[in-house]
Amino acid sequence: MPLPEVLMMIGAALLAGALNAVAGGGSFFTVPSLIFLGVSPVVANATSTVALWPGSLASAWGYRREVAAERSTALTLSLVSALGGVAGALLLVWTPAALFLRLLPFLLLAATLFFTFGPRIREALGARGRAEGASAGALALQAVIAVYGGYFGGGMGLMMLAAFALMGMTDIHRMNGLKSLLGALINGLAVVTFLVARVVDGAIAVPMVAGAIAGGYLGAALARRLPPPYVRRFVIAVGWAMTLGFFARG
Repeated sequence: MPLPEVLMMIGAALLAGALNAVAGGGSFFTVPSLIFLGVSPVVANATSTVALWPGSLASAWGYRREVAAERSTALTLSLVSALGGVAGALLLVWTPAALFLRLLPFLLLAATLFFTFGPRIREALGARGRAEGASAGALALQAVIAVYGGYFGGGMGLMMLAAFALMGMTDIHRMNGLKSLLGALINGLAVVTFLVARVVDGAIAVPMVAGAIAGGYLGAALARRLPPPYVRRFVIAVGWAMTLGFFARG
C-alpha cells in the first residue's frame, strides 16, 4: 500500500483516538476515510472497530471504581450488551457490501443526531425522575443499542447515556463508567466476531491501532486544556459534513 495512504489511515486513527478520549465520535473519521481509500464498506467498519477498541478498553479500566459502585446494574446490562453486540456484528458480516453502503448515510445521520442532541435528550429524560434500576424496558433498550453498536457503533455512547438517564441514574461519572465498560464489551465481542469471520484487513488494522492508541494518549492529555464544548462542536461539524457527503454520493 502506498505510503501516503498508510499515513492517511494512521492520521485518521490518531484523530479518532484523540476525539474518543475527549468527546467521542472517532468513527466519523475512520470509517469514511477507509471507504474513501477504496476499502469495502463492511471491511472498513470492521477494521475501524478493531483499531479503536483498545482505546475503549483503556477507558473502561480508567472508570473501574465507578463501575464497581454500580456492580449489580453493570452485570445485568453486560449480559444483554454481550448478546446484542454479537448479534449486531453478525448482521454486519452477513450484510452485502452494497447494502451497507446504502445504509451508511442513514447510520451516520442517526449517529450525528444523537451526538448533536444527546445531551438535551439525556437532560429531558433525566428530568422525568425514573427510579434507578435495570427494568425490563431499560434492558430492551440496551439490547437495541448493543445491536446497533455491534453493527455500526457511531454515537453508541450517547445513546447509552440517554438510556441510563431514562433509568434514573444521575451520577455522570458512574454513567460514563458504565458506558465505557459496556462499549468495550460490545466492541470487544464484535472484534472477535469480525476476526473469526475474516472481515478485518490486518495490514490496515495494525498501523491504525498504533495511531488510535497514540491519539487516545494525546487526547487524554489535551482534554485538560481544551474546552470540551469546542471539541464537541468540531466533531458535530465533521459528523454532519460526512453525513451530507454520503447522502450526496448516493
